[in-house]
Amino acid sequence: MTAGPDLDAPVLVIYTGGTLGMVPGPRGLTPGHDIEARLRRALATLPPARQASLPAFEVLETDRPIDSSSATPRDWQALAALVARHYRRHAGIVILHGTDTLAWTASSLAFQLQGIDRPVILTGAMRPLEAEGSDAIANVADALRFAVTARLKEVALCFAGQLLRGCRTRKWQTQDAAAFESPNLTPLGERVDDEVVLYPGRGLADHQRGAPRFELPDYAPLAAGGVVRLALWPGIEAWQVEAWLGDERVKGAVLEVWGGGNVPDDPSLTGALARASGEGKLLAALSQCPHGAVAFGGYAAGQGLEDAGVLSAEDMTPEAAFAKLVHLLAQPLEESERRRRFLTPLVGER
Repeated sequence: MTAGPDLDAPVLVIYTGGTLGMVPGPRGLTPGHDIEARLRRALATLPPARQASLPAFEVLETDRPIDSSSATPRDWQALAALVARHYRRHAGIVILHGTDTLAWTASSLAFQLQGIDRPVILTGAMRPLEAEGSDAIANVADALRFAVTARLKEVALCFAGQLLRGCRTRKWQTQDAAAFESPNLTPLGERVDDEVVLYPGRGLADHQRGAPRFELPDYAPLAAGGVVRLALWPGIEAWQVEAWLGDERVKGAVLEVWGGGNVPDDPSLTGALARASGEGKLLAALSQCPHGAVAFGGYAAGQGLEDAGVLSAEDMTPEAAFAKLVHLLAQPLEESERRRRFLTPLVGER
């Protein structure tokens, strides 16, 4: 048994970049620095009661703050290693991250930090910290307060007053402050008036027990395109699928199919999928519909996927399915074990 978090310990805030910390530059907004002083100045503008509700925190700034659109699986790996190195000395972790790929990073961290025994909260903002009317201050304040919620023991995303499971989220708006949704899972909690509320029975801690069982494999071999994402379109041809899946550098693919799991009635297309699957490539299908799940066999048009060895991603998000494929393919597992683990809920992702 490992000791749980010391709730009197400070929260660790890790700054990775993103709009929240950006400053004006000659060609537009660019990642800024000196984030700790800027954060403390911004939080000092909150009403006294709100300030008093905030836990103590320390700030760790990554060496190279980036725009999250430049993030890669290597960055996911480095961030998970950073959390693993520091989490024991802190009540919880808050990660400040750009919004464009926030859901992708949250999904990857969930798989790498399986069994985490304290909150890891990702947040960001649609407008920079010092911008007039910025959502950054409220998002950071909410994240800090959720980060000392003892019953929360997983990777979550806090944005616009809602707390969502990290591996169930998607960015849904390009400009609206309520930028994220969790299409197939209700929120874990939210801000109600001036309180942050964690709903009972929804968190992983209510269903899973045991010490952290982190998996921190080397993502570098997959970072250069080892997993691809391919959405079907009307008129897609087998040669186009083979152009992607036939490349020996590709080890896995997320296939975005229609409805509940349908593909064109084209034997050459399903044959291309079967060949890739037969070569040991891990193929997973999810629906292009954001709500609901893939279920093979509901229509004859979908039976070909199962026959071709494609795995059902059920109601996973594309971000979670992609991150899970990277995570499984990075480990020295037998193909049958990779397939079993993909079909098994590991962190509440399906």
